[in-house]
Amino acid sequence: MRITKRTNIAVRLLMYCAANDDRLVTKAEIAERCNISENHLAQVINQLSQRGFLNTHRGRRGGIALARKAADIRVGDVFRQVEGAVPIVECFGDDQDTCPQLKICRLRTALSDATQAFFQALDEVTLDALVSDGNELMDIMSPAPCVRA
Repeated sequence: MRITKRTNIAVRLLMYCAANDDRLVTKAEIAERCNISENHLAQVINQLSQRGFLNTHRGRRGGIALARKAADIRVGDVFRQVEGAVPIVECFGDDQDTCPQLKICRLRTALSDATQAFFQALDEVTLDALVSDGNELMDIMSPAPCVRA
């Protein structure tokens, strides 16, 4: 299974917001600190806000914040919401499958079980667990210091 770039960005974005939960963060700040394109980031911010993971605030003093507590956000839920129903193999997709083994295939069953186990494992991980007690991570996730000339 390969995770899309969008899901990777979504998790890093949520981690950044969780690490800075005492304030609103900006798209530009996240892009810089997490090394993410602002264009990709804008799309993911929109998707996560529509799905209830983020609150966005417009205006000069606007920014982004988690819509829920980090302890209430399960990584498996984020993956499901961002990835959608992406079939691992053709036979998981639509009714257009032409495989003659479809009804008796043991590989399909094994892959289905593995996919369920993958998401169950991610359901055990909260966003809070990804950012708590990580001093080195917090150094990366903290806003860049202002440099005054």
